Amino acid sequence: MKYYLITGVAGFIGWKVAEFLLKDGKAVLGVDNINDAYDIKLKEWRLNELRKFENFKFHQVDLVDFQAIRLLFEIYPISAVIHLAARAGVRKSLENPWIYVESNITSTLNLLEIMKEFGIRKMVLASTSSVYAGQKSPFHEDLKVDTPLSPYAATKKSAELLAYTYHYLYELDISVVRYFTVYGPAGRPDMSIFRFIKWIYEDLPIRIYGDGTQARDFTYIDDIARGTILALKPLGYEIINLGGGKNPVSINEIIDILERLIGKKAKREYLNFHKADVKITWAEIKKAKEILGWEPEINIEEGLKRTVSWARENIELVKSIKV
Repeated sequence: MKYYLITGVAGFIGWKVAEFLLKDGKAVLGVDNINDAYDIKLKEWRLNELRKFENFKFHQVDLVDFQAIRLLFEIYPISAVIHLAARAGVRKSLENPWIYVESNITSTLNLLEIMKEFGIRKMVLASTSSVYAGQKSPFHEDLKVDTPLSPYAATKKSAELLAYTYHYLYELDISVVRYFTVYGPAGRPDMSIFRFIKWIYEDLPIRIYGDGTQARDFTYIDDIARGTILALKPLGYEIINLGGGKNPVSINEIIDILERLIGKKAKREYLNFHKADVKITWAEIKKAKEILGWEPEINIEEGLKRTVSWARENIELVKSIKV
């Protein structure tokens, strides 16, 4: 049995991609360094869900450790790499850009080198809508994205460039998927929706950077996982947006919907808009439809309903998590 190697498997997207593959009878080798970029209790919850599957193997390894990663390739027969591990977050990348270089560039280079050595040709590389900062929306894949507004965006773009180099030189088959504001049950606690739900339940003020009219192309986690798996098909080298693809939703609208679903009014605190943030994200997804046969199925109302339902069922965990 060959394994799909999923990096960042304890992360939000890694967990869901692994779950989808495992439910489909596939074998998954998950790696994660379980760093403290956000509260590890949530990462442990996701891992415990995956450990219920017999065909799931997990190793706590840092991708910066070249020899440790190489050893896994010696031990396990790997069919493809789904590289989802990364340091995420625009604002946090301004505080410690060095760790973003290690996590997003060095780790990608290590994987590409080992894939080349072991003759493993397929990688799905996770990227981000943050690379489009400063561009005119809706964002399409052919835009020239060489003016990143944060170290996070710069390191993710660098990973894309490395991937292309290894495709060109060594004929690796790499699908780069650019994600747009992923949300859903057990989502990242440093993202707005998790925090908003937690703060509403705890009667704490919701902190909003700007006037709340900034909008995002929110994309439900199941849609993202499905698109990521579809990107395993042979493509050569392609960059593909995975996003909602319709009109972006403002932060104020998100809060309005959450208030209705939770049955409780939020206390809103408006702060200064952050220079590294962008006013709007909006994916052009024509390429995903044509190449992958993919488009999102879960609208924002249904996605938020499912997210609030999970939070309600796991309210003690949600309240215990630091944001």
